[in-house]
Amino acid sequence: MTEVTIRRVEPGDVAAVLALIVALAVYEREPDAVQATAASLRETLFGEGAQVFAHVAVLDGAVVGVALWFQTYSTWTGRPSLYLEDLFVADAARGTGAGKALFRALAREAVRRDCARIDWAVLDWNETAAGFYEAIGARPSTGWQPWRIEGAALERLAAG
Repeated sequence: MTEVTIRRVEPGDVAAVLALIVALAVYEREPDAVQATAASLRETLFGEGAQVFAHVAVLDGAVVGVALWFQTYSTWTGRPSLYLEDLFVADAARGTGAGKALFRALAREAVRRDCARIDWAVLDWNETAAGFYEAIGARPSTGWQPWRIEGAALERLAAG
């Protein structure tokens, strides 16, 4: 096995990234939740004015991990932030350092963009992920509860 390398996602990686997104949905107990397609990912990541970015972990020539993110803004710090939407490493590549390497690349990106922080969410039952994040120096945010509006409720609000 060779060393894991990290690079920005390329158009030729879209199928592998989609496969990792599906594997993540299965891992997170939502196997039918993925609506993304290769075409939607290609447009989102590489279309004109793309606002979503990704780094991939490559091992032995195959994409084995992905960190998908976008930039946000913190009014309290007056600086941008990065929001990590998904970090996932294929089962076969766990323990290779791919996850830590992806996070290190994201940290470098945040520093390069003068971001104040990186934010993300972890399912409350995912102790493995929480342990990994604690090991790299992260801590859970307290006092903030994630909220969401989607589907019919979003459509009603927009129409009203």
